[in-house]
Amino acid sequence: MMGVMGRTLVHGAEMSAEFASRDGANLPVVRRLTLADLGEVLRLGWRDFLAFRSDALMLVMIYPLIGLSLAWFAFHGNALHLLFPMIAGFTLLGPVAALGLYEMSRQAEQGKPVRWSAALDMLRAPAVGAIVGLGLMILALFMTWMLVAGWIHDITLGPLPRASVAGFLEDVFTTPAGWAMIVLGMGGGLVFAAVALMVSVVSFPMLLDRHVGLPVAVMTSIRVSLANPVPVAAWGAIIAGLLALGALPFLVGLVVVLPVLGHASWHFYRRAVA
Repeated sequence: MMGVMGRTLVHGAEMSAEFASRDGANLPVVRRLTLADLGEVLRLGWRDFLAFRSDALMLVMIYPLIGLSLAWFAFHGNALHLLFPMIAGFTLLGPVAALGLYEMSRQAEQGKPVRWSAALDMLRAPAVGAIVGLGLMILALFMTWMLVAGWIHDITLGPLPRASVAGFLEDVFTTPAGWAMIVLGMGGGLVFAAVALMVSVVSFPMLLDRHVGLPVAVMTSIRVSLANPVPVAAWGAIIAGLLALGALPFLVGLVVVLPVLGHASWHFYRRAVA
């Protein structure tokens, strides 16, 4: 399945390159990255977080509240089996959530005074239409993941809701059907996460930074991933690991993790694309 998706993404990149060539666009130069670059972009992300700490915290405070709302829905809407897929899938929307943080780092790089309201300047980006289009693509990917996660639950544990949290956890961790759901769910989630990472690892900050179209931005993101498979995979693992830590306790840690990763992602883009 990963091989098919990989070939599809490569084919999509080739079609986008042909489109960009016909359109006369100059394709950005993609740089080679090392694992050491990841440590440096995290350091710069932490530096930016400390510089804009109060403003960044105000900007991302809403996201833990969204996560807690999803948890409430899962517990009270007979959707307990979708709680983990929702929380995990919510990370697919991370690049969209970080748009304001990208803009803050971009303006700081230009030597401008930065406050949280600077995040609203992204609405004046030349490629704002493409940003909206890419955001809708990522949202569609998230919704598709939720449908797949529900289907995996139904074919393993069955479609009927569990009477209690304890009963659900017992079924998940002590039965062959529960183990099958874990394996299939982790595998499916990895596929969706890999696709989202390849498509968005540099495309959102690039659309904020340059007057390019959506095909060029997405293609450049895929080219960065194909040129740097190990660093990009490691970057995805770092993001997933830090978000998991930030989810404890009760998603409160996300008020620090999200801005650090958002600022760091901007610096990742700056290192990856000349």
